[in-house]
Amino acid sequence: MTETAADQPTSVADALTREHREIDAGIEAFVASAGADDLSSDVSKWAAPLLVAMTALRRHIYLEEEFVFPPIRAGDLMMATMVMLREHGELWRAMDELTELLESAADDPTRREELVQHCTSMLELLDAHNSKEEPIIYTRADADLPTEARAELQDFLRRGTMPDGWVCERAAG
Repeated sequence: MTETAADQPTSVADALTREHREIDAGIEAFVASAGADDLSSDVSKWAAPLLVAMTALRRHIYLEEEFVFPPIRAGDLMMATMVMLREHGELWRAMDELTELLESAADDPTRREELVQHCTSMLELLDAHNSKEEPIIYTRADADLPTEARAELQDFLRRGTMPDGWVCERAAG
């Protein structure tokens, strides 16, 4: 599906919030389908919504840490940004654990509930994170990002990719 100009978010907050919803929807789609009896043994097929969502979440964390946080990190948003970075680390580690679990449990229908539980936990982390990030960080990003930084971010949102091997600042814990 091709986006039209009317589909384009009008603000940084709108664009990033839309990404949150799309990521959540991918994880939720996986959870909804994980119990099906007719799942292919090929994990890349039945887990596709989850794999796409995790790739999008890693990219989303990258763009926040590289484009959004640096210009607003100083001053009264320093503590809020530190909380966001810590939570990004938690999410990153949760994705690493989920990836390992997918690799080890994908062909074992008895372990699918474990996958669903991990996804549910990750959705809870995302909900707690997004409920702070959207009203605090995103609204300030629209107001406080310099014009050049906003233009770079909008360009990245349209076509940017995360560099190979990049990990978030707090991935190690």
